[in-house]
Amino acid sequence: MSGSVNKVILIGNLGADPEIRHTQDGKAIANLRLATTETWRSKDGERKERTEWHRVVIFNEGLCNVVESYAKKGAKLYIEGQLQTRKWTDKDGVEKYSTEVVLQGFNSSLVLLGGRAKGDSDDAPAPAAKPAARRSSAEMGRDDDSFIPF
Repeated sequence: MSGSVNKVILIGNLGADPEIRHTQDGKAIANLRLATTETWRSKDGERKERTEWHRVVIFNEGLCNVVESYAKKGAKLYIEGQLQTRKWTDKDGVEKYSTEVVLQGFNSSLVLLGGRAKGDSDDAPAPAAKPAARRSSAEMGRDDDSFIPF
């Protein structure tokens, strides 16, 4: 075993539509802003809330296609990736750092959670079907109880 793990799991909402860019050789890169919100009650019963904003960068071509086609502002996402810190120098010569959750290769995943958002077009896929409620044989037009719909 290597002795260390760099894995991030987040469930949150997109703060804006994904930004898709392409490298010079045509590979897609997606940038997301994901908000996670924690809520609790203070000692005096007042509801408190804190939102953290996370930068997410996707280098996986398939996941870029999914977020470009289906993820819109407000969508709830489950993501797994790794933390990476970039260092750069701004135009004034000051060194800057940015920590991002990076999804690339096979060590990452992304799941769209929830149903269709308001305003989605009709060509978007419908949300996953919910399992049908169990109904009695009489409700299904049968008069014997020997039929079990499993």
